[in-house]
Amino acid sequence: MLTAEFLDAVGGLTSHIKIYATKLPSVVHLKAVPSGVKPSLEAIDSYETIVSRTRSQTAGTPYKRLNESLVSSLEAFEMGNLLGAVQPLLSVLDHLERLQSEKEIEVGRLDEQRFKEYRAALHKVLPGNQPELDGSGGGVS
Repeated sequence: MLTAEFLDAVGGLTSHIKIYATKLPSVVHLKAVPSGVKPSLEAIDSYETIVSRTRSQTAGTPYKRLNESLVSSLEAFEMGNLLGAVQPLLSVLDHLERLQSEKEIEVGRLDEQRFKEYRAALHKVLPGNQPELDGSGGGVS
């Protein structure tokens, strides 16, 4: 498996998370969402297919260590836990960058750009990244 192929999988998972995030109400508890707002069965099946295919192709590669994070993301996605689905993918991106810096994998210029794009997309769907919340949490003045 090449870095570009692994990043394709991360990109697919990121897309599913972005689509799911658009269906959530603007304010939702991080650990649970109403059952009517969970990802569709089709989205869950597609997410699971990406994770399964990636896991089967990573045997004997440096990417094998990332399978646990992919499964964690899948399990959270299935439950409708947005934060739980995003954090493992951010961890995967961090780990890929470490593998690159340690010269265990080769990453081309276009793939480096994809790291940045996926990280930005995942951060954008995290709670607290909405402009209407800017300045909140500062306490009473």
